[in-house]
This record gives sequence, C-alpha cells and structure tokens, in this order.
Amino acid sequence: MKVKKPNTLVEQVSIIDTSSEGKAVAKVNEMVVFVDDAIPGDVCDINIYRKKRNFGEAKAIRIIQASEHRVEARCKHFGVCGGCKWQHMRYDAQLHFKQKQVFEALTRIGKIALPEISPILGSAEQYLYRNKLEFSFSDKKWLTVEQIQSGENFDNRNALGFHIPKMFDKILDIQECHLQPEPSNSIRNEIRKYALERELNFFNIKDRSGFLRSLIIRTTSTGGVMVLLAFYDNNTEEIEALLKHLQIKFPQITSLLYTINQKGNDTLQDLDIKCFAGKDYIMEEMEGLRFKIGPRSFYQTNSAQAYELYKITRDFAQLSGNETVYDLYTGTGTIANFIAAKAKKVVGVEYIADAIVDARENSGFNNISNTVFFAGDMKDVLNTDFIRTHGKPDVIVTDPPRAGMHEDVIKVMMDAAPQRIVYVSCNPSTQARDLNMMDEKYKVLKVQPVDMFPHTHHVENVVLLELRS
Repeated sequence: MKVKKPNTLVEQVSIIDTSSEGKAVAKVNEMVVFVDDAIPGDVCDINIYRKKRNFGEAKAIRIIQASEHRVEARCKHFGVCGGCKWQHMRYDAQLHFKQKQVFEALTRIGKIALPEISPILGSAEQYLYRNKLEFSFSDKKWLTVEQIQSGENFDNRNALGFHIPKMFDKILDIQECHLQPEPSNSIRNEIRKYALERELNFFNIKDRSGFLRSLIIRTTSTGGVMVLLAFYDNNTEEIEALLKHLQIKFPQITSLLYTINQKGNDTLQDLDIKCFAGKDYIMEEMEGLRFKIGPRSFYQTNSAQAYELYKITRDFAQLSGNETVYDLYTGTGTIANFIAAKAKKVVGVEYIADAIVDARENSGFNNISNTVFFAGDMKDVLNTDFIRTHGKPDVIVTDPPRAGMHEDVIKVMMDAAPQRIVYVSCNPSTQARDLNMMDEKYKVLKVQPVDMFPHTHHVENVVLLELRS
C-alpha cells in the first residue's frame, strides 16, 4: 500500500521494535513508522497522521493480535497522561528494550570497541519509586474522549495534575498516580477539594491570571515530606488559610513551603521561597550519609535505585584511598560525598551555584573534610590552571546532563589523562558520541545499564574507561 498523505489507514501492521524515544516502530513499504499506543509484537491497524520524507508517525487504532509482552496497565490515566508510556509492557520486556537501546547507541553512534555489556540492573520497585512529583493547576482541564462522549456538562474545568503532552495550557486532572508513595495522592486530592469548596481560582496560563499555580511534593525514605505551593496572586489571607489547613490535615508534612510566581515559567531558581511550617529542607540517607534536599535541590528521583547507581560508580572508580577524584557535574555533591571515604580528595564542579551550597553543606552534615566544590560553567572552570591548582586527577567521574559534555571539557579531561574515567549518563546517544571522541586515548572496560525509571524508555548507563598504555 502506497502512503501518499496523512490520515491513511494501514491494516495488520506488525510492530517490530522500539525507538530511542520510546515509540513503537513498524515498517510500511520500507518506510519507518513510529507508532503510538503499541508495543513490539503487536499486530495492529494504524492511522498514519503525519508523513515526512524518511518516516511516518501513526497511532494504533485497533489491536488485531496482542503482543506476548502486553499487560494490563495499572493506572486509570494511562494513555492520556504523558508519563509511564510503557506501563502496558511486561517489565522484563522493558528491560530488554532498554538494554538494546544502550547497545545500539554505543555501537551505532560510538563506533568503538566494546566489552560485553552487563545485563541491565532493574529497579526492585516498579511503582511508587519516585521521591518527587510536580503538578500544575489549570482552569482548562483536558477532557478525555470518554468525558466528551458522556454528554456531561463540564462548566467547571478546574484541574490539578500533569500537562498533556504538547499542550502547554491543558492539564489532565489526576485522581491517583502510582509513582509516588503516600501521602502524595492524599495531599494533592485534598488541596483540589479544598480549592473547589472555597471557589479558589485555578491558574490560566494564557491570561496570566488565577490564584493557585503549581504544587511540588517531595518525600524521603527517612519520613520527610516537603510540600511547596506556588501562587500567582499574592492573596495572603487565602494563602495562610490553605497552608494552615494542610498543616492540620497532614501533620506528617515536615517542610511546608510557598512562593509567589508571576513569571512566564514555573522554574524556582530565582524565586523567594518562604517556609510556613517545619524546616526548609528534608533529609535523605544513604549508607549512613545524610543528604539535605531543599526546594531547589537536585536529587535522583528514584532514591533506592540511585543507591545502586552510586555503588556501581564507586566500584568502577576502584579507589584505594590515595586518589584525587574529580566529580564533574556534581549537582548537590551526592556522588562526591558518597565516594569521599574511599578517596584522598574529591573535587566537585557544577554549573548551579545553589547546588554547590548544598554540596558543601552535605559534606558538613557528614563530617567529610576531603571534598571541595566549585560553581561555574564546566567548559570555563575546568582548564589547565584549575588542574594545576587542585591537582591532577587520578580518576574522573562525570555525570553530565542529557546533552552530554562540551568538546572543550572532553579535551581538558583527555589532556589531564586520569587513569580511569567513570561516565554516568542518562542519554546513551550523547554518551556514545562523547566516548567516540575519547576513543583515541581511552578504551572502554565495562558497561552497566541501570533502570532508574520503570515504565518509561529512559535508561541510565555507567561506562568505565581506562587510559590506553
């Protein structure tokens, strides 16, 4: 069947793979088609709604034969909410395709000699594993197909939940999310109930109007619960009334914060955050180490799996206690402080200045005296003068953002010539690109994928490189 235009129905298409972005993959007359709402092994009818020169995009509209990997999704919001897109795939199959993603990125993009890739380390918990969720208020609730077809009158369109993918002004009202443990669902639902009863205004992003804007809930394994509400209108009376209500209703909240946000975005970095009750931070613990988490702090959102990731990183570093270690993109210094007991000195570098403040405090909390931290753009901070001042690294640990490392950073790393580099990445594609640039001087000894985010296509990968002799 020749596909000439969008909205073309193609029947009985076999789904053969997943893409690096998590979509299902099929072939129609040699054209690659990325398919929503399908998984490998499905045979389905698809509607091709967009066609580019080299590929098409489609939606599965009817499953003719279900894949052996297919399971019933647990969440009532599955298929509408933009998260947990692999929830209808068996977890062992999810791990298989994540492992495949790492292998293909490193071989296709990296084009370097590789050892056998270790089996991916799955997450012990596939639900309730997140320690942080962010929700938005909106007076433009997204209506599902079922709601529209019900004929019900939806005059009240207030919602508290997640953004619909590619719809910046539409919010799906979330009743129950299976990602974060209680009291997350209870707090969110109570805030919505209170707001509707008091007829409080939900935010309108287009008009820039309303009272309630966003909500962040963070939890820790030590029992910490942080709630941060962002308001658009600075209505002191209503703000205090809502916060007092939460304080009484949920005595387990250990950090109750709020801010006024009248900007064009929801970022917190430049906002004045006020503590209404409790402390302005919560504490996480790992191997007896305590880590302070403030409202702006970055901390891996899967705490239990982060511990496994850091143990692998420490093992790959092969520290004896005599090494100078550079921890690049250190964030709040979690890895730096985690490995400090095994090193002579750890030097952490991070772009965000607030994160460096947290990193230093975390060292102080844990009586760690062999760490130093610096803030600034990595390509500007990490140079020959910096290395001359702080000592040549024996080991470099690097955990960059999804975009990977700047070429200048890689050049300085290679000039510094540490014996080992441990590269932690949340994006195997950019990691593979960077490994290719380092191949002249470094060989890959170990590769260990780690699943931090079950039911998504995202995968973390740890690579050990050793200086060529």
